[in-house]
This record gives sequence, C-alpha cells and structure tokens, in this order.
Amino acid sequence: MHATLKPEASTSSADPVLRVDNLKAYYQMNYFGVSREVRAVDDITLTIRRNEIYGIAGESSSGKSSLIKTIAGAIRPPLRVVSGSVRFDFDGRTLDVYNDPEAMKAARWRHLSYVMQGSMNVLNPVRRVKHAFHDFAFRHMGLSPSAFRARVEAHLERIGLDPQVLESYPHQLSGGMRQRLAIGLATVCEPEFIIADEPTTALDVLVQQDVLALIKDVQMRLGSSIIFVTHDMTVHAAIADRIGIIYAGRLVEEGPSQAMFEQPQHPYTAHLIASLPRIGDTTRRVSLPGKPPNLADPPSGCRFHPRCPLAIAKCETESPPLVPRGEGRVACWRAGEVAAA
Repeated sequence: MHATLKPEASTSSADPVLRVDNLKAYYQMNYFGVSREVRAVDDITLTIRRNEIYGIAGESSSGKSSLIKTIAGAIRPPLRVVSGSVRFDFDGRTLDVYNDPEAMKAARWRHLSYVMQGSMNVLNPVRRVKHAFHDFAFRHMGLSPSAFRARVEAHLERIGLDPQVLESYPHQLSGGMRQRLAIGLATVCEPEFIIADEPTTALDVLVQQDVLALIKDVQMRLGSSIIFVTHDMTVHAAIADRIGIIYAGRLVEEGPSQAMFEQPQHPYTAHLIASLPRIGDTTRRVSLPGKPPNLADPPSGCRFHPRCPLAIAKCETESPPLVPRGEGRVACWRAGEVAAA
C-alpha cells in the first residue's frame, strides 16, 4: 500500500521542507560470486527549512553525491536504499520519496529540480537549446507553445541570458553560459526545492562568482530551498546558510555557516577550514594524514579516528552519536576541543 501526497496543516518558513530520517543507502554488488557492500550513505538524519541554502561539504568519495541522489530519488542499481525515509513537504502535502514513485515522478521539475554534476554538458550537442527546455519543462507548465516560449524567454532574461541563445547549439556557447542554462532549466518551473551538485566545478573564479550570485538571486526570488553540494569551503562561505559536513558516509557536523567557520566543533571540519588560503598568510598548510576509509570495510568506532589528531582509545571502539551542540550538531567524543589539535 503506497502513501500518497496527503494534506497537512498550513506551513510556515520555519517548517522543514525536507526530512531525512536514519537514511542508509549502500552500493550492493555481487560479481563472480563475491558480494560487496559499500556504505555510501550510512544512517544520516537531517532537515532542511524553507527558503534556506543548505551546503553539503566533504572530500571526494565521502558520499555527498550518493546522498543527494538518494534524496532526489534518482538512484539506480547497484545503489539501493537499505532503510530510513526521505519526505518532502510541498504545498502542505507530504511526499514520501520511496513509497510513492508516481507522486515523486509528478513532483519532479515542478516542485523538485536537480542541477546534476557536470550539468553544463547535459545539453544535447546536436539539438538547439530550445529543445532542451521543451523536453524538460513543457509538459509540467500546462501552457500553450507560444506562452511557454514567452515564459522561457522572460526567465532567461532574468538570469542574464539573451533569449536568442534558445536558437544556439551548445558548442556555440561558453562554459559559463551553458552552466547558466543548466540552472535556467532547473528553475524555469519555479520549483520549491533545488538540488545543485557541484554546479561551479570546472568554472574559472570570475564565472564561478557570477553563477553563485545567480543561484542566490534565483533562490531569493523564488523562495526556494537549495541543497548545494561542493567540496570547496570558500563557496559554502559565500552562499550557504547552514552546512552539513559528510565524512565516510556519515554526517559528522552541522550548523550555521558563520558559527562553523568561526568555531568548528569537529576536527575534520577544522581541517577543511584550516586548509583555506588567507590573504597575507604565507605559512605552509599541513595536509591531513592518511586517506578516507574504504566504505566497503570502514574502521570501527569513529570513522575519522585513524586520521584524527585528537583520537583517544574510545574513538577506536565506539561510534559517537550526532548530538546537539551550540547552534548545531556534532558527532565527536572530543567535540569543542579542536583548538587543542
């Protein structure tokens, strides 16, 4: 029996638009008789409020992209949801991502959109840009062809693009213009929730700044909530209201951006922030020893303990829970002792 989009009480900006509870999603593979399970998303719980930008940070292979694919319901084998739930609240109605695929299908693009990693290359190289907008958005907007074209042209003007780009082929456009178009595709239906996976990767610094300003402008104009994924902490400092730090498939710290940059609670967060360059600082940056663990065979206890400068015996045997601390949450037996590292 499937849960459907059900009416709920009226919502406010303080109500969560997304609730993720105890979510586990593993890559489950069986090749040549050998079974292997990679715990890419391992017991993550978080909420995202209306009209906020929530940043997700962490090293490559930490599970960031697997997490947002699972949240978006965009997973394919061998990635499978093992347990937990993902629920959106759209227009006061609850959508359970993995219990009602038909409602989820109807919500895509109209309520929930996804700027995928490498999205500047999502445009078909042998078709004009206008066809991409028609394929992605036309059936969701319920407009006549002429009204739809007018809506798309007005939207492109708002995001700083000449409507004539609709007649262009992708190879005729710069990388920055293609990235703007990808964001335009994701927002033309004015969705309530946008997932952006590394949208500034492969862009130079000036174009990156323009794209960040565009995303912030779109978010403020639409009142949307955004999950913004990047390993670049400077980008999070510029755009995110709150940040969740992912390490080895787990959420290890979460909190308001400013508070996190001023006083990180987890040693891993402190390392990510300390690695950022600072004007006038010529001291040598010391890299974090070791490498992220194999998620098919993660270490016992805290998964960060083999690399942690504050690790104690308890860290090797007991996994710390994610508990409230200050304005956020942290999973560390020595939370708040970062200054001693």
